[in-house]
Amino acid sequence: MSQRRILIVDDEPQISRVLRTSLESSGYLVTVARDGVQALEFFERAPFDLIITDLAMPNMDGIELTRAVRVNHRTPIVVLSVRDAEAMKVTALDEGADDYITKPFSIQELLARVRVHLRRTEAAPAQPQLATIETGDFSIDIDKHQVMVSGVEVHLTPKEFDLLVFFARSPYRVLTHKVLLRAIWGPSGDNQPEYLRVLVAQLRKKIEPVAPGKVEPRYIRNEPWVGYRFTPEGNAAEA
Repeated sequence: MSQRRILIVDDEPQISRVLRTSLESSGYLVTVARDGVQALEFFERAPFDLIITDLAMPNMDGIELTRAVRVNHRTPIVVLSVRDAEAMKVTALDEGADDYITKPFSIQELLARVRVHLRRTEAAPAQPQLATIETGDFSIDIDKHQVMVSGVEVHLTPKEFDLLVFFARSPYRVLTHKVLLRAIWGPSGDNQPEYLRVLVAQLRKKIEPVAPGKVEPRYIRNEPWVGYRFTPEGNAAEA
């Protein structure tokens, strides 16, 4: 397999150097852009397999870059954010970013997230059109509305089924509350976050392994203040 190409977009030279060194040491071909404008210029010349972008940058920030890339491309985008940039982080995810990592971050965590998103793009490029979704411990028959978890059939309500299908079509991605509300209830769900909390709780009770006295969130993981991440193998994204 040819080397995977990664585009780093950050106006801080020190962070760009650390990211470039770590990614190249892991076998990736790396290009660095200083802002979103230069990143789009590079992107138009040659395709990349994944983009890692800062949010706050001059000329064109990470949100504008994400929006521009998403017009015609599904390339995985991982955004880097500082802890006090919560609103920007959520907006970037709403615009189509796949994941985020908060600064300061662990290089090992970043490399793990890169591997996960590259595997995802290899595994299921046409998954939304499939009649059956096979991912991790889950087998979902869209036409029959049938769900198997680790070989055991699970009976879901129509809304629970819709939510699980949406999760299964975007495994490992961080899906914001707004994205999920609109996917399941349409624009009318934007201001009803309690709908989502209740539905996620109901779905978890049916698909999560039960420990004495509680339901362990093994498959549907909370991303505090942001949304949820679906891990179909029941393992952390660091695998």
